[in-house]
Amino acid sequence: MESTTYVLPATPKQIAYARALALRNQTLLPWEVQQDRRSLSAWIDAQAKLTSATAQDSRPTSKQVAFAERLARIKRRAVPDECFRD
Repeated sequence: MESTTYVLPATPKQIAYARALALRNQTLLPWEVQQDRRSLSAWIDAQAKLTSATAQDSRPTSKQVAFAERLARIKRRAVPDECFRD
């Protein structure tokens, strides 16, 4: 009896998610990886563990800025410039 392994193609959802991860991490999605479901799954796992460039951004969010400005208005003071940097 001969054992054969079947290579299943990647699903459209897998490819769409992999493209989104590649865009987020600013990396290329190799063509070879897109051909096999298992290799694409391994690539997705590796890319999902990486932090994106936006996650490393230490600038405050718009909600944090609005909160600081609201406090500054209540206390009648200006928001220090360093608050907008980190």
